[in-house]
Amino acid sequence: MKERIEYTKTLKGRYFNLLGYFFSVYCSYKIFMATINIIFDRVGKKDPITRGFEIAVDYLGIQFDVKFWSQHISFILVGIIVVTSIRGLLITLTKFFYAISSSKSSNVIVLGLAQIMGMYFISSVLLMRMNMPAEYRSIITEVLGDLQFNFYHRWFDVIFLVSALSSIGFLYLAHKQAPERNTYL
Repeated sequence: MKERIEYTKTLKGRYFNLLGYFFSVYCSYKIFMATINIIFDRVGKKDPITRGFEIAVDYLGIQFDVKFWSQHISFILVGIIVVTSIRGLLITLTKFFYAISSSKSSNVIVLGLAQIMGMYFISSVLLMRMNMPAEYRSIITEVLGDLQFNFYHRWFDVIFLVSALSSIGFLYLAHKQAPERNTYL
């Protein structure tokens, strides 16, 4: 535990703490918006970055080019989310396949992994469309053809909300079971 505290005092530790706080706020926003979207049966029209910049310009009086910065930061954020999401999936699948693999089943496992990765990547591209500015959404819509995006976005919100609330519940129970380890936090 002391090593973690010392690590947070380094430049790299502060950087990762800042990213952690940012993504915690972002995730809280996504949970809130998913709840609103489910209750009012709607699909979000603006990505969170553009919405945040509009709030900063309107209410805080900060002046900058919202369209320019929201495009670039949204692109970077979507890239980070997709890369870390796919990385997390690969790590989990690698552990799973390592546990069940044998010399005879390796080809089948590689084919299964390729199939799962393909489906996961396509679904990530489909769902990252919500986090993009409107002019880039039309490009993805044109590439993917005539899909019922509202149906997929609604189910994504439902699945995301159930997963997020389940994760929060499991983390709460896990930390409640072992309170001695967390006394330094």
